[in-house]
Amino acid sequence: MGSKTANAAVIIFLIAQACDGVLTYIGVSLYGPSIEGNPLIGWLMGVIGHGPALATTKAAAGAFGIVLHLSSVHRVVAALAGFYVVVAILPWISILFIF
Repeated sequence: MGSKTANAAVIIFLIAQACDGVLTYIGVSLYGPSIEGNPLIGWLMGVIGHGPALATTKAAAGAFGIVLHLSSVHRVVAALAGFYVVVAILPWISILFIF
């Protein structure tokens, strides 16, 4: 994978993380923490609050993505970016803006 493509992959990954965090925050604010599909994040929201929990988890995910990028595991970063778009961002968009 070329350096421009690799850089694009990590940037898309980080944008996907940010979008997921914002959409999750909106969803949890509207529908309550039970709508969060990840029980660990749901628990963390109960312990430290919605915003801090999402900021912490998204920052950690972003950091891990950057570590993968710096380790030249670019295809994994690209796959994870696509995964987040399909299983997190698109479902949130359908819940929040279509229904």
